[in-house]
Amino acid sequence: MQNEQFELNGEYIALCDLLKLVGVAQSGGQGKQMVSDGIVTVDGEVELRKAAKIRAGQLVECAGVRITVV
Repeated sequence: MQNEQFELNGEYIALCDLLKLVGVAQSGGQGKQMVSDGIVTVDGEVELRKAAKIRAGQLVECAGVRITVV
């Protein structure tokens, strides 16, 4: 599994935006589709909310990529 680290500049980032910025999704639309398909987990649980607020300390996994938000 590939490990990525994302440095948060604000209080939170929307899940679909995070997937796009890290490069897991090629676009925000693709990120939303990945979430809708149920292939994204946040802290080990499947997340189906496209705009879920991801905060520092959370772990997001999708398509063989583990994203640690700091």
